Amino acid sequence: MTWNGKRVLVTGAGGFIGSHLVEELVRLGADVTAFIHYNSNGSKGWLDRIPQEMQSQIRFYTGDLKDQDAVRSAVRNQEIVMHLGALIAIPYSYQNPTDVFQTNVLGTLHVAQAVREYGISRMVHTSTSEVYGSARIVPIPESHPLQGQSPYSASKIGADKCVESFYCSFDLPVVTVRPFNAYGPRQSMRAVIPTIINQAIHRDEIVLGNLEATRDFTYVQDTARAFIHAATSEQAIGTTVNAGSGKEICIEDLSIYIKQIVGRELPIRVADERLRPAKSEVDRLCSDSSKALKVMGWEPQVSLREGLEKTVEWIRSNPEGYRPDQYVV
Repeated sequence: MTWNGKRVLVTGAGGFIGSHLVEELVRLGADVTAFIHYNSNGSKGWLDRIPQEMQSQIRFYTGDLKDQDAVRSAVRNQEIVMHLGALIAIPYSYQNPTDVFQTNVLGTLHVAQAVREYGISRMVHTSTSEVYGSARIVPIPESHPLQGQSPYSASKIGADKCVESFYCSFDLPVVTVRPFNAYGPRQSMRAVIPTIINQAIHRDEIVLGNLEATRDFTYVQDTARAFIHAATSEQAIGTTVNAGSGKEICIEDLSIYIKQIVGRELPIRVADERLRPAKSEVDRLCSDSSKALKVMGWEPQVSLREGLEKTVEWIRSNPEGYRPDQYVV
């Protein structure tokens, strides 16, 4: 499929993965509309940080996924909808579960309804590895049981099942991409890698939560490519596809690795306020992404070392986007 001139809507376009996906789509020649959550200062999120020349090639639509009329207006006349819009911070979901459920479940319902109403040729929906909870099978296949161990993960299970029901009931042409722990330039400090990097650069100690949990980290440009592949694969329609590296590392070893890259030896301290409730903590995540290679020809290309070096370099060059002394939820 050629992307040149293809009309594509990206929800959550100002976010971390969304902004990288928008960049890639523009490079491919797509006609991109970025759905941005309205704010009074006119911020486009991370898309404010991409080159102005590229910004000028993007249409911006401000609204709220919880507003069905706004979603319908944005989806109308599109050919492909990439749905990444969501509230994703787990600590925030402990504090404000209603907001998280309304945005993630109701917002997804609004997108699916509009895609169906206007006969959009493809919807790519974003899931998360958090829906698996603590791994019972490693590496984790798409058939792994879903476990709502936080309000966030429960909301994403609801969103995933929403689009699944629309595929089964109405033949909605949807593919669900399930990323595993994307990281890279422009990620906020609500995620562990930028938290460690910023503290390693600016502080005299690294303060974290659970050091024993393992995660499967995937460089953000690889994650963005997974969405591109999902939009062009006929075999993937109606299915869920993992997008991970297939390798896991515990948070303590990750911290040591990052300290080596940054070039500073610092103590690591566990802070109680950064620990999740025991039954809510996901102890282990490691992806089986063989299906992604089989059905849509995707596999990660960037190693953890290379991705971390690129991320450290970007954060060093953009310190104004971070608050290393604060715990960001």
